[in-house]
Amino acid sequence: MYDILSSNANSFINDHEVIMSLDEGKLLATDPKAVASILKRAKTFKGLNHREAAVLMQVTDPDVLEKIYALAKHIKEHIYGRRIVIFAPLYLSDYCINNCSYCGYSSKNKNPQRHRLTQEQLKKEVQILEKLGHKRLALETGEDPINCPIDYIIECIQTIYSLKCENGAIRRVNINIAATSIENYYRLKEASIGTYILFQETYHKPTYLNAHPQGPKHNYEWHTEAHDRAMTAGIDDVGVGVLYGLYDWKYDTTAMLMHAEHLEAIHGVGPHTISVPRLRAATGMTQESFPYLVSDDHFKQLVAVLRLAVPYAGMILTTRESPDFRNEMINLGISQVSAGSCTGVGGYASSIKLEKKTDGGTPLVQFEPEDQRSPIEILKGLLKGGYIPSYCTACYREGRTGDRFMQLAKSGRIANVCQVNAILTLQEYIDDYGDHELKELGEIAIQREIDLMSNKKTKGKTVEALSQIKNGARDLRI
Repeated sequence: MYDILSSNANSFINDHEVIMSLDEGKLLATDPKAVASILKRAKTFKGLNHREAAVLMQVTDPDVLEKIYALAKHIKEHIYGRRIVIFAPLYLSDYCINNCSYCGYSSKNKNPQRHRLTQEQLKKEVQILEKLGHKRLALETGEDPINCPIDYIIECIQTIYSLKCENGAIRRVNINIAATSIENYYRLKEASIGTYILFQETYHKPTYLNAHPQGPKHNYEWHTEAHDRAMTAGIDDVGVGVLYGLYDWKYDTTAMLMHAEHLEAIHGVGPHTISVPRLRAATGMTQESFPYLVSDDHFKQLVAVLRLAVPYAGMILTTRESPDFRNEMINLGISQVSAGSCTGVGGYASSIKLEKKTDGGTPLVQFEPEDQRSPIEILKGLLKGGYIPSYCTACYREGRTGDRFMQLAKSGRIANVCQVNAILTLQEYIDDYGDHELKELGEIAIQREIDLMSNKKTKGKTVEALSQIKNGARDLRI
């Protein structure tokens, strides 16, 4: 039976409840009054439950869809302002004992040479990322307790935080690693991670089991209940996600919202981030064998509905999508994007790439990126679109995490914090890394944001901090 408070994944993600929600939603999606009532509720910025979202996911009327899209943008900007957070993935190891059908790191790929960064190689990767201006990373690994144990991951976190390259420094390390024990989550908490991210891939259990035929990831319950263990261990910022294309997008989105509701009910705070990757070609696999690939139109719809349903969560879009389509999605509620991503171990350092060419193996790629732009090019595109690129890590470093962060978000106060700190990090970036065009675009955007500030005290603090940054100060935050 469906039980939001259960500790059993088969109860809080209940197949019968998902199907009932979609069946009911299909009927209500053609009822103008029912849809209008749901949209009215969404306009209060309080979110929607999974049954309400299931209705909007099955709307086909173009006029109503446009209303959903416009509302998604309005909600995102009301809560977070026009800032878009920038991050980069960093792949530590491609050793993996799972045999996932969609991943380039799958153990079934026998020919490629596997790699794990040494601490010296890691330093090279981080120095390059710092020279690119990155301040927050998402660490990625395959699952292999022998070749990539938790001790190694923690050592990597410590190395990353210890490094500085000129004005560059990584200020937040998020972790996207396999489900693990509560004892290991305690250790990750002690290592000062940011957000613990774990994608479910698909919530449809038969498809999940088929996509993970062997390895520890085959255990559906262990994987799905991992966020509960992480939050019990004190990690108050967790991220969820679906790999769209493994199963029906409406089923997986409904189930992911049920997961978010479960975390809120049990731990008092829902997911800090929601990721929406679409399945892409990777080493050893193509898209042709997957019958549930999500079209651009349906992808836009699911992202917009997620923004209405979980308005306070950061929504992440990676370089899996093309530049033009990423711009469209940002207008529908996306609030975080990766930039200049490499999706293989050692991908940022040319010296490591050369080593790979001579070791007799084929480099593994977890997926093929569609957006190949450099961070500077991505920042220029955001600025031209009226957005403020943000390298802010202020909330994490000031202790505004978990329920404290959500209280600020739900009260409407987080936008003021986000927008101001985004401006400060943008000034840092253009001073340290910007070319002439970026500096010009950045200065115009910063002045526009200052002019729009209604709070004189905040405006004064911002102007003073900007002056200090221009004179060499770094890592200022409000």
